Amino acid sequence: MKTRKITTIAMFCAVAFLVSLIKVPFNTFLDLELKSAVITICAFILGPLSGLVISIIVPVIELLTVSHTGPIGLLMNVIATCAFVCPAAVIYKRNHRISGAVAGLAAGSLALTAAMLLWNYIITPAYMKVPRQVVVSMLIPVFLPFNLIKASLNMAVTLLLYKPVVTALRKANLIPQGEVAGKAVKANTGLMIFATILFLTCVFAVMASRGVI
Repeated sequence: MKTRKITTIAMFCAVAFLVSLIKVPFNTFLDLELKSAVITICAFILGPLSGLVISIIVPVIELLTVSHTGPIGLLMNVIATCAFVCPAAVIYKRNHRISGAVAGLAAGSLALTAAMLLWNYIITPAYMKVPRQVVVSMLIPVFLPFNLIKASLNMAVTLLLYKPVVTALRKANLIPQGEVAGKAVKANTGLMIFATILFLTCVFAVMASRGVI
């Protein structure tokens, strides 16, 4: 069991890192990515602690390989990922139903948005070397929509992929058939429609922000 769990965590770390390399520009200095969805799926399957561990490991790997934002970027990366993943996983662990998954992801989305508004206010002036008032003027028109869209995209992808991922892991014998933490959200047409609409809405919002449409 321990070997399979370690193997599964390592696999999710690798996938999350690869996904983190795929970034979609939101504006000139903010990029959207979906690694939080990968980590949340792992946290739904293996529990909040596993999600927390991966939320720290992957940003550290990014820092050592591809990131150019230094320790400040690492801190913001860890805070953003943990803020989304941990509330979602804790709520879902207590309620293994569709309602628990949606409520957890909604809570994670709000936590991510609130946390990043606070930490951008605290850290970004020093990082960007601009007066704090400049950052304050960007909180609502820039950072708020960015983090809401980022959280919503990760929420939609988590809902769309969680069931197929759990099914694949069970077939690969990486999680037991009867493991409580591995119980998947049952396929639900309404949920899939909601997740698809949410995903497309975010895509169109990003396209609009980029002036594509």
